[in-house]
Amino acid sequence: MFELLLGHSPMAFRTGELSLARGWPLPGLWTAMAVALLLVCWSLWRQRRIGLWRCTVLAVLQLAFIGVLLLAVWRPVLRVQHIRDQGNVVALLVDASPSMTGGPTPRRQQALTALQSAALPALERSASLRRYEFTDHARAADAPAAAQPVPVTHVGTALREVLQSASSMPLAAVVLVSDGAENGDSLDEESLRAIAAAGIPVHTVGVGPLAASNDLELAQVSVDEEAAVGDTLRAQVSIAHQAQRSARLRVYDGGQLRAALDIALQPGAGLTTTTVDVPLTTAGLHDLRFEVDALPGEANQANNARSAVVDVSARRRSVLYVEGEPRWEYKFIRRALEGDASLRLVSMVRATPNRWYRQGVGSPQELADGFPADAASLFAYDAVVLGSLGAATLNDAQHAALHDFVDRRGGGLLMLAARDGLGDGGWGRTPVAQVLPAALPVSAPPGFLTRNSRARPTVYGLESPLLQLGATAAETPARWNGLPLLTDLQSLGALRPGATVLLEALSNGVAQPLLVTQRYGRGSSWLLGTASTWHWQMRLPHDDGRHALFWRQLLHGLAAGAPQQVSLRLAQRVLDDQSSVPVEAEILDAQYKPVNDATVSVEVTAEAGAGSRWPLLPSGRGDGRYSATINAEAPGLYRLQMQATRGKQTIGEATTHLRRNSGVREAFGDYQHQAMLQRIAAMTGGRYWQLDDLADLPEAIRYSHAGRIEQETFDLWNVPAVLLLLLALKSGEWLLRRAWGRL
Repeated sequence: MFELLLGHSPMAFRTGELSLARGWPLPGLWTAMAVALLLVCWSLWRQRRIGLWRCTVLAVLQLAFIGVLLLAVWRPVLRVQHIRDQGNVVALLVDASPSMTGGPTPRRQQALTALQSAALPALERSASLRRYEFTDHARAADAPAAAQPVPVTHVGTALREVLQSASSMPLAAVVLVSDGAENGDSLDEESLRAIAAAGIPVHTVGVGPLAASNDLELAQVSVDEEAAVGDTLRAQVSIAHQAQRSARLRVYDGGQLRAALDIALQPGAGLTTTTVDVPLTTAGLHDLRFEVDALPGEANQANNARSAVVDVSARRRSVLYVEGEPRWEYKFIRRALEGDASLRLVSMVRATPNRWYRQGVGSPQELADGFPADAASLFAYDAVVLGSLGAATLNDAQHAALHDFVDRRGGGLLMLAARDGLGDGGWGRTPVAQVLPAALPVSAPPGFLTRNSRARPTVYGLESPLLQLGATAAETPARWNGLPLLTDLQSLGALRPGATVLLEALSNGVAQPLLVTQRYGRGSSWLLGTASTWHWQMRLPHDDGRHALFWRQLLHGLAAGAPQQVSLRLAQRVLDDQSSVPVEAEILDAQYKPVNDATVSVEVTAEAGAGSRWPLLPSGRGDGRYSATINAEAPGLYRLQMQATRGKQTIGEATTHLRRNSGVREAFGDYQHQAMLQRIAAMTGGRYWQLDDLADLPEAIRYSHAGRIEQETFDLWNVPAVLLLLLALKSGEWLLRRAWGRL
């Protein structure tokens, strides 16, 4: 109807430009309209006996009639650009990944049937159609298919490859047929900008349901990739769902069930995230598999499981804890760590001015002369805790070593509130003050005061695994609220820009920072503004483990981030339908300074026993880092053993593992990602289409501004809509005059 009345399609008006072709000055049109207004008013003034409002209605109708005639005299036209008939190429890019080709009625076939019946014949009459298919790369549809199709979807890669052909042929548009389930990381912001910069409109045709029904998907599993014996691995698990109310999660280590948890799914949320604890009792590789029980009749069960690989080290982390005087806090912190096989708490407390009492030392010589005198001795520890110890107790070299312990060694430093601690101990004037998350007061009244307060986690604290006191994240706030009051507080000073407050002390309705941390250099620093957490043990039943749990988690977190002299890291520990992964080694000397002249290689051994050696090349930045990209072609577990040498001397070795899975990516996100398809179309100047509205696709492509285009001008004064409008205006005036008896 639109084209019948106005002579041209809506797409022509949407992309074209309206103008007046007569070339007469536009003020002349306004002048003619003004004269017409005066003449109409004078004519109707003579008939003023019919009433003011009737005169107004007639005036409007007459002015509209004259205005349309004058506008027609000025000759309105529509200037459009459209592709030259049979002078351009349109690329049809069809997703051939498993999510589009599987099932009893493949999505790919649905889309091609709809296109053939509604759009392709008309499109082929105006342009040359070239057909492509893609999974990880684009290929001509008539090219021989791969013997083993790649089970991934790389939409961005395929689009860029097709758009590159625009330099050798007049490409007018790309029609992308897909469910948009990109799983190859090829549609990041940079890739989208590159696709849009090509200047070729991409019309996206969405296929598949907008949401998965009767399906539970284990969307994400996040775990620490390294741990120590005796640690409890806290995994964060996200489950995608629709109307389901609950799910049961099971965690297997190899073939052995390690944990099971019933999860209440949040109605209407679409995604529920929770945590599950997995005990790690033995050293070595832990090949974990997280599984969600399938729903009755659930068709896609391949997305109910995910893998995780965790290397558990037998090495005990070492924490040095120094107190300048005997305190209750010292006693109960040591008691909290009793029996922890993965953490060695080495402590020294000053019993008399010239005598230190040592506990947990590995030999009679350890700390025999007091606090480590140099950086090499201090760097043997992973974390340091300082209590009621005045800064004057240490010399300049020891202060410098503490600074380097955080900055260069990458250790964790925790300073506790005390009469001779923090600002009251003079630490705000030392080099150590630079690494702390707050500017300790340097000239103020004593900051260590007796004051009742309640510890309360902040939003960041509730997200931190170090402060989880409940079996689930939802229980943690109530568990914190049930702890006894603290009886002392110490001011930490102004927070630094990079500081994060994990705990607040709430006293008389006023909150102040209690536990604060920040990253500094390679390590981290922490401040705890109270010395009365021991009340959490003394004022609760003896079997209440919250005090011990808090200190175990805090000290483990403090020490866990400290790197070893030789380390090997993978970009990913689990490869889903990927055959290569970047690896990076870091080689440091005893002073934790980079070693840049080492020979580094990694031996990759597959589960079946086949092995290969890969050399790692230095980064060239003088940072002691060496890297390579290794291949893992076959599914299964792989062992990676790195060795670093300098000449005939071995600097160190490191071992890690990875798992390669095959045929799993396409099972996740198995629905139409409409938002992504709409964004691709909007950024490139195309449109998003559904299968039931493809009839206008050829017309939309015809008015593309890419490829070989030509300009055309259409007159609008003689279209049927103008004649009908003039007729309607005069007929309306005549009918009103007749009704009013004023013909």
